[in-house]
Amino acid sequence: MGHLTRPSLNHFLAMALPIARQAGAEIKRIYAQTVLANSPQFVTKSDQSPLTAADLAAHHIIESGLRLVTPGIAVVSEEGQDGHGISREQSTFWLVDPLDGTREFLSGNGEFTVNIALIVQGWPVLGVVLVPTTGECFWGGLSFGSFFQGREDQQPVALKVASTRPNPWRVIASRSHLNDATAAFVERLGQVSLLQAGSSLKFCRMAQGQADIYPRLSPTCEWDTAAAQAVLEGAGGHVFDLNGKRLRYGKPEVLNPSFIACTEPFDHITELIAPPK
Repeated sequence: MGHLTRPSLNHFLAMALPIARQAGAEIKRIYAQTVLANSPQFVTKSDQSPLTAADLAAHHIIESGLRLVTPGIAVVSEEGQDGHGISREQSTFWLVDPLDGTREFLSGNGEFTVNIALIVQGWPVLGVVLVPTTGECFWGGLSFGSFFQGREDQQPVALKVASTRPNPWRVIASRSHLNDATAAFVERLGQVSLLQAGSSLKFCRMAQGQADIYPRLSPTCEWDTAAAQAVLEGAGGHVFDLNGKRLRYGKPEVLNPSFIACTEPFDHITELIAPPK
């Protein structure tokens, strides 16, 4: 499967959206019965990250749903038992984080998402990001444009990043993973307006024009970023590693490099990448 036309992307979107919404509804149900009832329940995975019944329920809904509607396309999910090391030889696959922001889920702040991305030849060509607690839904891709729907019964609106270089920078950063390297990068920006958010919502708020730069200098995995990268790129933003290369997917290693999501292209902010000598 090479270049996808707009009708083809619309076809894949029409299949992914209802599956994301179904998963989001189940997450919201479990969230109400456990976290909002002051009875959060989880186990700890081998990487010390939490795993809840909502993660697993969403995984099963999404994996079975995508396999049913696109039987010839592999599904790689954070909670899947195989396929994490899928290589670039697999040119097309779904990349899924059934519940991105499990720590936010357990904290009760509502800032968690369902992420579904379609990867073609290493690039996220289409992404769907759904917020279970609010019903907000974002979708898009570089050759597709990006859109936002506040509720399912509302008309989608096109998204566009802020078009002028900010002064000061409006920085959005992780609520749970703001490490020393990221803090040092933010300090090099000078006076900033700092917004913190959980999960892939950081990319989506940028796509809405609410922030300008998201530095992530701590570990993430491919399923954490792919869908939201597609949304941000479709709105005119950029996601690149510290060498200026666009973030790519389907690597033998699922960890992403450190990256910067920005409304500006890489060559406009190179002076910010390397710390002063």
